[in-house]
Amino acid sequence: MELIRAQEIMFTHPDHAQQVSDPDYAFGAAFVADRFCPLLEASIPLVDAGLFHADAVYDVVSVSRGMFFRLEEHQARFARACDAIRVRNPYDTAQEAAILHEVVARAGLRDAYVWWTVTRGLPPMGRNDMVDPDKFENRFYAFATNFVFMFDDDQRARGIDLIVSRDRIRIPPRAVDPRAKNFHWLDMQMALFEAGDRGAEWAVLTDADGYLAEATGANIFAIVDGAVVTPDSGCLEGLTRQSVLELCRELGLPAVCRRVHADELRAAQEVFMTTTAGSIMPVRSVDSHVLSEPSGAGEISIRLHNLYWEKRWAGWHATPVRYDLAGSPT
Repeated sequence: MELIRAQEIMFTHPDHAQQVSDPDYAFGAAFVADRFCPLLEASIPLVDAGLFHADAVYDVVSVSRGMFFRLEEHQARFARACDAIRVRNPYDTAQEAAILHEVVARAGLRDAYVWWTVTRGLPPMGRNDMVDPDKFENRFYAFATNFVFMFDDDQRARGIDLIVSRDRIRIPPRAVDPRAKNFHWLDMQMALFEAGDRGAEWAVLTDADGYLAEATGANIFAIVDGAVVTPDSGCLEGLTRQSVLELCRELGLPAVCRRVHADELRAAQEVFMTTTAGSIMPVRSVDSHVLSEPSGAGEISIRLHNLYWEKRWAGWHATPVRYDLAGSPT
């Protein structure tokens, strides 16, 4: 079975062509606190706690063929993340959605990577105010740019070379709640450097007991004894992950959320990762162990990948972008 070359289709199919827009927005559009601007002009204050304390939550939603994917669910997850770290979104759900629509519309993007955050913002200057979350000036930022694939078509078709990090574990949930998508990436980034040192392309982290948490910026799945399994804790509750669970039901594949030990990953029939920026990403090897012969992407992984894109482009969980907002006042 051949893997749908989604990146190539986005580059060549007329349904994906970028619309005519202001040339200042050719690289994307941003929203900074209270105004729209070209992406390359966007900036934040150096004293924003989101920058110097990594004190923020964010989310990412994708657009393809002019349609957001699971936009309302992304917004709901983002609202829960704001509550979890005690920041207040300056905009309500409808206002937030309008901003996300407009950053896409201003750039004329038919395929887009749409990112937004609420940071702790500007710190209070009064004595003892640092202990009061209501004293901070929380700030909202967003941008849209061309859709970003974590791996290209060729990499997804032949499968990714993955390692289980030996040097790092995932930050424990009691320290930083992974369900609130956050800026704390140092454990994951150091695991990526380890992957490069070990001749691999990506890394997955475990908890202190050797049970899988998540890959760098992605959820992890394995086919074990014919069932699709994925960690039930210690990871972001990804919406691409949720989509895979729905697709498994549609295909009649047993799917289970449970604790998964790293040893099960190495012995799995197939492995794949999921994320907004990569959809479903097949894995061909774990810790240099080739999962199947001939090596390459597994059949179940390819079936899920292809069905995901077929359904997305047919309007599954879609919200059409409001391109009429492109000309609204700044």
